[in-house]
Amino acid sequence: MEDLTSKTVAVFCRPFTVPGFDETLPAGEYEIETELVSPPDQQDPTARKASVLIKLHPRISHPGLARFLTVSLADLDHARARDKLTGRELSDFFLEQMLADPMVRLVMEADGVSAAHMRHLYSGLRTPQSDKDVLDRNPARLGARDIALIHAAENAGMPLRPTGTSAMRSKLSTDSK
Repeated sequence: MEDLTSKTVAVFCRPFTVPGFDETLPAGEYEIETELVSPPDQQDPTARKASVLIKLHPRISHPGLARFLTVSLADLDHARARDKLTGRELSDFFLEQMLADPMVRLVMEADGVSAAHMRHLYSGLRTPQSDKDVLDRNPARLGARDIALIHAAENAGMPLRPTGTSAMRSKLSTDSK
């Protein structure tokens, strides 16, 4: 079987990294050579493996030294995707991945949060959608029921404190023994 080789140029707008290589590579154009090689004992054309060779920019300290980096095709694709998905696009991508997660959807449903509300929060506008989204910072406007609910929420999980004279008598009787 013959090996298939292709040469192309990858353009990175921002510095990037690839797994297994400790150096952060600068933004710019990189010559890429991809070679599809079939294993020696395989006759099946679908069993080909890709070998990706990236021609690195020379270092300032060694301007004449040619450097090459071999990476997997998946790692190169992942680095290119990260370079393209920055800023707003990355936030949208993250939000859609989060909303596709069934566990996240269950938590959202339990908390009464809709997908539209999450999209609004991630839109960058971050303005309240309705009056009920705005917290009332003036406690004088809170009613007795609201204050009781706040205290119940603040004390949730705390042990109950005995109140009244019978609780005092039992405390005194255990102290006198």
